[in-house]
Amino acid sequence: MNTQPKYASSALQDPVAAVAEFASQLNNKDIDTVLFFCSPDYDLEVLGQELKKTFTRSCIGCTSSGQIGTEGFQHSGLVGIGLGRGFRTHSFIIQPLVEYSAVVADIAETIRSDTEARPNMQRFGLLLVDGLSMAEEHLAANLYQQIGNVPIIGGSAGDDLRFEKTHIYDGNGHFISNAAVFAVVETHNPVATFKVQHFEPSEVELIITEADPEKRLILEINGEPAAQVYAEALGLEVHELTPTVFSRNPLVLSFGDEPYVRSIQKINEDLSITCYCAIEEGLIVAIGAAKDPVQTFRQAFAKVREIIPEPTVIIGCDCILRRLQFEQEGLQQQIGSVMIENRVVGFSTYGEQYNGLHVNQTFTGVAIGGKHSA
Repeated sequence: MNTQPKYASSALQDPVAAVAEFASQLNNKDIDTVLFFCSPDYDLEVLGQELKKTFTRSCIGCTSSGQIGTEGFQHSGLVGIGLGRGFRTHSFIIQPLVEYSAVVADIAETIRSDTEARPNMQRFGLLLVDGLSMAEEHLAANLYQQIGNVPIIGGSAGDDLRFEKTHIYDGNGHFISNAAVFAVVETHNPVATFKVQHFEPSEVELIITEADPEKRLILEINGEPAAQVYAEALGLEVHELTPTVFSRNPLVLSFGDEPYVRSIQKINEDLSITCYCAIEEGLIVAIGAAKDPVQTFRQAFAKVREIIPEPTVIIGCDCILRRLQFEQEGLQQQIGSVMIENRVVGFSTYGEQYNGLHVNQTFTGVAIGGKHSA
């Protein structure tokens, strides 16, 4: 029985040739589940049909804003892994991303039945969501609350920063929007989920006094126009606020001792702030203080290796804002090297999921050990 995940990739631009090369590396007959991340530049209709023809078993994936593979960060192509018969995967398409409570209840019942039938298996959930749907908060929270004792990691699909349309593969030959795929993977191999970000709360705290969570808008902070207060906290004028300022000074929300990043997307004419995550009235947030991203990343993987000394693969969902920062600061090679050393396969996302939360500027991952790992 094959218990080791198998890596595959193709840099070929033709979708038919790319799937053929990808499949040849996986040795299809031993594979039970295929997980992939692909460039949005492919003809997705052709790519979807080729995936359907080639892989008769479960096939899960989405478009990205860059991939992560055995060479670190990649800007195009197709990467992924094949899980052999030592893994069992249940995948569920959730569409549309409204009024899905009955679907989530059915998913939860299926997972509970599986857990009762096979109580000694390790499990994790992988959630891939349309990255422009603005539905991640409610979906992640509902899934995590209802399915019970299953850790979840995930990422929001991308489209190379065009912000036009992102796609989830439906497992049946089509790439679709306004949708998510939720997969629960069972295995006897040890697994460990984790998250890492290189921001911690500073001493500068702000109170959200008016917000529209559904639109991810902060209207007022400390009773004043949001952008004005944010700029003053940084010692800047509103007109000096830029995407670079946002990426280096995100908002940080703490639950207990755990920080969660809420990134700023833009400032609006009415001085409201649009975020990449929903944020609610009454919350106290801090301006994020950056730590050394390379050192923080290395430390996170060292902690994972205390649990799983030799991961066979780490499935990773890494925020595109992190990647942009690494490129601006010339850190992409160092960060990429850490990923290569730790066998990360994944993609650059428009947002990340960790258990019941949707976050930003974060890497969420699941490490899978070998069958006999400690």
